[in-house]
Amino acid sequence: MSTPAATLPGDPPGGRRAAAVWGIGVAVYFVAVIFRTSLGVAGLDAADRFDVNASALSTFSILQLLVYAGMQIPVGLMVDRLGTKKVLTLGVVLFTVGQLGFALSPSYGTALASRALLGCGDAMTFISVLRLGSRWFPARRGPLIGQVAALFGMAGNLVSTIFVSRLLHGVGWTATFAGSAAAGLVVLVLLSLFLKDHPQGHEPPPAQHAGSAFVRKQIADSWREPGTRLGMWVHFTTQFPAMVFLLLWGMPFLVQAQGLSRERAGELLTLVVLSNMVVGLVYGQVIARHHAARVPLALGTVGATALVWATALAYPGDHAPMWLLITLCTVLGACGPASMIGFDFARPANPPERQGTASGIVNMGGFVASMTTLLAVGVLLDATGDDYRIAFASVFVLQALGIAQILRLRARTVRRERERLAPSRVEAVHVPV
Repeated sequence: MSTPAATLPGDPPGGRRAAAVWGIGVAVYFVAVIFRTSLGVAGLDAADRFDVNASALSTFSILQLLVYAGMQIPVGLMVDRLGTKKVLTLGVVLFTVGQLGFALSPSYGTALASRALLGCGDAMTFISVLRLGSRWFPARRGPLIGQVAALFGMAGNLVSTIFVSRLLHGVGWTATFAGSAAAGLVVLVLLSLFLKDHPQGHEPPPAQHAGSAFVRKQIADSWREPGTRLGMWVHFTTQFPAMVFLLLWGMPFLVQAQGLSRERAGELLTLVVLSNMVVGLVYGQVIARHHAARVPLALGTVGATALVWATALAYPGDHAPMWLLITLCTVLGACGPASMIGFDFARPANPPERQGTASGIVNMGGFVASMTTLLAVGVLLDATGDDYRIAFASVFVLQALGIAQILRLRARTVRRERERLAPSRVEAVHVPV
């Protein structure tokens, strides 16, 4: 099933103005990802600074992701109710204060609180950017716009792996994290001055009066759609292996288990990010033209990830060869783009007034899986004396669960999309004068 080539009635026009406004939202997300992933290159330094073991170290990322995942549905409701600009503004303030607090934290407890605050602000960015794109660009551009937004997020990850890690070992902990917080102030100014929720003439219908009944209905209606649930499970199954690797455990695994230097390990983490950016552009183009490719791409990515992950863990000898680690990092780069496919199931299943809520449900999936795996790896490392083979095998359990759910929901989702396709084509042809 292919997407109609023509712009549907009522679609925003897109163009340079849309790209400029949307670019401001993407810049906010870019900075949020820098802050989110900065701990990934500072994990060993954080363990030394706060004198904690693997389980306590993983708590930083687990708490951050717990807050992030728990905020997804509330943020989706906020975006649907308040609009993009207000939610993004609050998010920037929170994640900037969180990053600054992390820089200045004198103890493990205050550092945890700072990461929680950062996770709360970070949670408000991506759903807002997706909503901004749907308000400024035609619907047929949705898959590509989503992948490009994720690409810029990975560029933020690239900044962490290359520049933040170098600054950390050059100027120290406090100067690195406090200095990076200035980027939050820059995007806050841009956001306040130039961002608009929607183009002129494409105002959304007035928001309904908020209340518990409205909130329950908004969530229930979104969840009732099989496309929303399939999107959540696609996001759940595809995102977390790379997230766990980049956010915390990749650097310790490559240095401690594989005997690499920090510099070489940093290069491999950079490879994950670069692969993500390339694959994201390819997946976005393919899905924009052929929606039937969504499930095969998602399942293919999960299968390739599981195969290479298992090969690396089961390789005989103390260390896997470099070619295998390079292959692992290259394949992990496809996890992020594959997770974006989840939004391409939820988007056509929900009307514009529910897009934020549905996106929040989808986005929650991958971060719940990431949080669960981060905890499992930390606990298993402590229980097995830092045996990464046993700890990293926990990935396969969540992949199996996610694949079962994807297979269960895919036929129902495709059937619902076909039921909607005929009316949408009629509307695209018979435009009222």
